[in-house]
Amino acid sequence: MNGLLEPAPHHDCDVLVVGSGAGGATTAALLAEAGCDVLVVEEGNWVAQGDVVPFSLDQMDRQYRAGGVTVALGRPSIAYTEGCCAGGGTEINSGLYRRPSEETLARWRQSTSIVDFDDDAFFATCDEIETALSVQTVPGRYTAASTKLRDGAESLGWRHDEIPRWMTYPHGRDATAGERQSMTRTFLPRALAAGARMLVEHRVDRLVRDQRRAFRAELTGPGSRPCTIDFERVVVCAGAIQTPALLQRSGFRGLVGKGLAVHPTVKLAARFEEAVNVVDDVPVHQVKEFAPDLSFGGSASQPGLVALALSDHWPAMREAVTSWREIAVYYAAITSEGRGRVTALPGLRDPLVTYRLTGRDRALLGQGLARLALVMLAAGATEVYPSFRGAPIVRSRRDLADVTGSFTAMAASVMTVHLCSTVPMGEDTARAAADSFGLVHGSENVYVNDAALLPDAPGVNPQASVMAIAARNARRLAEARR
Repeated sequence: MNGLLEPAPHHDCDVLVVGSGAGGATTAALLAEAGCDVLVVEEGNWVAQGDVVPFSLDQMDRQYRAGGVTVALGRPSIAYTEGCCAGGGTEINSGLYRRPSEETLARWRQSTSIVDFDDDAFFATCDEIETALSVQTVPGRYTAASTKLRDGAESLGWRHDEIPRWMTYPHGRDATAGERQSMTRTFLPRALAAGARMLVEHRVDRLVRDQRRAFRAELTGPGSRPCTIDFERVVVCAGAIQTPALLQRSGFRGLVGKGLAVHPTVKLAARFEEAVNVVDDVPVHQVKEFAPDLSFGGSASQPGLVALALSDHWPAMREAVTSWREIAVYYAAITSEGRGRVTALPGLRDPLVTYRLTGRDRALLGQGLARLALVMLAAGATEVYPSFRGAPIVRSRRDLADVTGSFTAMAASVMTVHLCSTVPMGEDTARAAADSFGLVHGSENVYVNDAALLPDAPGVNPQASVMAIAARNARRLAEARR
């Protein structure tokens, strides 16, 4: 692709952008379109959509960090996923898109003293992002698994809605025909068309600084070949785990890496009398009756993922896996009070990630799983298989008491796909690691522009927040450069 660079020992640029996901691609495109000389560095490779089946083992091998096997240590530990490819997490997630609420924006402004963070301007930027990504609802039929979740909520009288996605759909087609408008389809081509250059399969090991000012990046390229890049400004957009790790390796400490916030999630598998499984897509409906503390949705349901959902109590549930076509996987996600930490350790390639759930978090996960099982029964499920060790098979409402009575977070497979808040932005240096526009406190030219900036977890998919903030900050940086 035009704009992709061949490996070389050294490069120069005005603005170095580290990472190419929702934050990095947006930053690169807007800066390049403003006339900046932009170089994007991505640790993973460029994998075109269609080259891998979504949610498959092949995709995990080629587009996930560590093949998708990453975990935040704690009691319990929480599995998480990171994209490691051009486009970052936008290439591996489901494309569900929801704006943060006005209440969330107000909370962020107050909690870390963010300035010039106007609701109207923020939502106007959301309008722009949604047009660029073709954010829309499904124009035709939903998948059976999505319809089941909607029907169960309706039967109980619980609040629910369809979540828009950044998708394009052929005229008159249904949910399975959508094409995700990820960063390799949208903002990265925009950046390259505007003159940005991009290095893939290069890892930034550290930033070299002269006191408050960074001037060089040291990288490792293919075959472990060293590479350096000299720059005037650097914008780190490597995600809420890798961004603070790189900053720490470069000598930034203080609040950097503290305050990790996630949406802890537990799952179950639900079996119906008819086929509901769609192996390469996820449901678009969510249940918001108990939001923002608790929400329900549908997960990827590849046969292997169905088996994984059943594996916590395999002796009792293994026979169900042969009926995977009639089984779909669903989740209950909470807005956590707990927090975690990212710590770069000398000599280790990846940072140590830890997370601590509070007692309220643990109790809410159990309540969420029981309520989600109730939704499934109301939708017509014949059997429900909660994902925790020793879980009972739920066949009627009478069994729900056994779920709540036997659930413990330590026995559950807790996971998350939403990670944020490790370099929170704001003017309050006692709570924020970067200023209101992403400039790292204590630095003259090192910026952050990704999910790490969010002061806390928004209670919804964070991509809308990340891209709107990234666009705002990139424009501010372009104006300052002029």
